[in-house]
Amino acid sequence: MAIRRFLTLCFAAAVVAHGDHGDHGEEKIIAGPHPSLWYNTLPGDGGTQADSVFSGISTFGRLPYLPCLSHKDITYDIAFIGAPFDTGTSYRPGARFGPSGIRQGSRRLNLYGGYNVPLDTNPFNSWATVLDCGDIPVTSYDNTYALHQIEEGHYSILSRSPKTDATKKGLSLLGKTLPRVITLGGDHTITLPLLRSINRAYGPVTVIHFDSHLDTWRPKVFGGSPSEVASVNHGTYFWHAAQEGLLKNDTNIHAGIRTTLSGPSDYENDGYCGFEIVEAREIDKIGTDGIIKKIRDRVGTKNPVYLSLDIDTLDPAFAPATGTPETGGWSTRELRTILRGLEGINLIAADIVEVAPAYDTNAELTTMAAADALYEIMSIMVKKGSLSVEETEDAKDL
Repeated sequence: MAIRRFLTLCFAAAVVAHGDHGDHGEEKIIAGPHPSLWYNTLPGDGGTQADSVFSGISTFGRLPYLPCLSHKDITYDIAFIGAPFDTGTSYRPGARFGPSGIRQGSRRLNLYGGYNVPLDTNPFNSWATVLDCGDIPVTSYDNTYALHQIEEGHYSILSRSPKTDATKKGLSLLGKTLPRVITLGGDHTITLPLLRSINRAYGPVTVIHFDSHLDTWRPKVFGGSPSEVASVNHGTYFWHAAQEGLLKNDTNIHAGIRTTLSGPSDYENDGYCGFEIVEAREIDKIGTDGIIKKIRDRVGTKNPVYLSLDIDTLDPAFAPATGTPETGGWSTRELRTILRGLEGINLIAADIVEVAPAYDTNAELTTMAAADALYEIMSIMVKKGSLSVEETEDAKDL
């Protein structure tokens, strides 16, 4: 009985103490992650640095995450979005884990502040609002429906007003300025619904396609086309894009090609789809400058351009974790140099595909290479300015 009375008195005292504390001012609750605890302002040119880039929830380059698909009022200038789809592959599956793997490989991009020395810009600390919008929900049971999900998810992100220059005239069909979208794949089949989304906003576009494979094969040649669903895969999507009128005629280019063929007719068919070919081996004769010149001469600086980058552009020594690896590819350094050489082109959107982390080394070679390539792409987008007509015209005069 005495013990019970003692405990009652202790509880009453605690309640009184809590009440007294409230009378003298409420206790402030610190929500996390709290900027003053988790991030430091960098000395020198500014920017922020995460205290521990190896901790926390992974977003691309530790960018802020916002659920853009479920909140139409969220605005940005560049958005990263994942498309975890890999049921269009012909060899090794696993690219559905590409978005999460690439984010994992990007954790140290802004470890020192994110400044890009060769391009003289910092895509993490600029005029642009850049967000990671998470992933598009994609079913793994129905390819047709999955591609529809990707198209609609991408268009939802692409078609809203940007954070910057929203009222200025832009390059889109409606004359509006739109944000840029960078998609993390996924196998290369996803480029078809992405181009369908782009077509709704811009009409037919010019494509720069980095890959070891053509991906313009006729369905009967690649996969046999036993059904309409099977005819759409990661080796035929550009054929379908050409048939649907999504590509701007005779302005498109492949770079890094070194695949075997069913025969010379594959190259002829590729020409019908509107592509010029730069083979990987050409770098031995003309160097990175020659590759850059060929791409720039083909696509120009006026056309809206879509860039699609298959990680198997790189030699498997540098990026082993991919669905259909081909030896004899470019090094990571060569690819990054070529990407930087595209500065000034009107890149409206981009994707990176075929990253399958299950086949990577413990050192995360492939996912880091993919993240670094996107860092270069993001940098040239930021340096170009918004997609308003004024900005693109000014850039052309430089």
